[in-house]
Amino acid sequence: MRVGQRRIRARTKAKRRQQTKRNHGLVAVSFAKGPHRMKNCPAREKLAVMTMGMSMVMWKQAHPLGPLLNIPSGSGRINMPVIRLRPQKEKVVIVIGPTGTGKSRLSIDLATQSVAEIVNSDKMQVYQGLDIVTNKITEEESCGVPHHLLGVIDPIADFTATNFCNSASLSLKSIVNRGKLPIIVGGSNSYIEELVDNEDFGFRSRYECCFLWVDVSMPVLQSVLCQRVDRMVEAGMVEEVRNMFDPNADYSRGIRRAIGIPEFDAYFRAEGKNKARLLHEAIQAIKYNTCELACRQLKKIHRLRDVKRWKVHRLDATDVFRKSGEEADEAWEELVAGPSTMIVSRFLYNLSTDNYARVSLPAIRAPAMAAATH
Repeated sequence: MRVGQRRIRARTKAKRRQQTKRNHGLVAVSFAKGPHRMKNCPAREKLAVMTMGMSMVMWKQAHPLGPLLNIPSGSGRINMPVIRLRPQKEKVVIVIGPTGTGKSRLSIDLATQSVAEIVNSDKMQVYQGLDIVTNKITEEESCGVPHHLLGVIDPIADFTATNFCNSASLSLKSIVNRGKLPIIVGGSNSYIEELVDNEDFGFRSRYECCFLWVDVSMPVLQSVLCQRVDRMVEAGMVEEVRNMFDPNADYSRGIRRAIGIPEFDAYFRAEGKNKARLLHEAIQAIKYNTCELACRQLKKIHRLRDVKRWKVHRLDATDVFRKSGEEADEAWEELVAGPSTMIVSRFLYNLSTDNYARVSLPAIRAPAMAAATH
């Protein structure tokens, strides 16, 4: 047989095989031989290779090989194992918790251990400006992790739960289409609840969720929040709010609804001897309102878990805030970051507890404690 004829027949067979696979929804799987050569690969690429290897192994366990597919060959028929593809939901990690418990820090910890991007779900942090008042994560604290819906909305615009769901849905689609893990983080539980449970957005039909709840006992958290307000004042919060003060402003719209803006109204309007007293009262009101917000957020989380039966993994970070310096970082690793990594790994790779014990994962890097108060 001439060489040209053999090539034509080979191409014809290849086309038939592709058509068969298209008609029956079958994909033949081949596995490269030999170990991965990762000696000169950057650390992130090594992690990507490890992740891909683990993912394929666990995926094969969850999706056993189908029947043998007989493919004609020149010397007979080849029996090739195939896998029937089933529609798989994309996976999303959602970090919730009252304000000040360390949600942002945890999301960065998780994102830097995988190829992930973060979607902000804090209803005040979506607005442009007032970074101190809204306690936005800084560029340094973000460690280069891409953030979506953070500081992008006009300060005077209304941004409803429906607006959030529409924008977040687009962000999630973009992230998963680029092969990355979406991590949703924020204290606005009403936004997250609307996104997850409103059937109009089809979230649960598209995504499988892992909920992480960072919790801190309320007496400890209230002390932490009051200290945070003091640090915000030292960082220039009063001047930040003064720069956008408008005596005719509507405090029920846009970013002016944020705690830390209406409280200063009387202070900015006052003149003379009362200003010092009014400033003190404004700061005390901000502390009180922030603690009240944390209580409301906690009640909503309990309702989502106990009434709506969300499967939520609780992480008690109370002892982290009872310590300082290296001891606090060690407590964060032991009580929050480490357990979260195990939970998310089992979630991503469908691992049981026994299987997870045999898997070696990279250690978590502990960022500076400055990020722990988000």
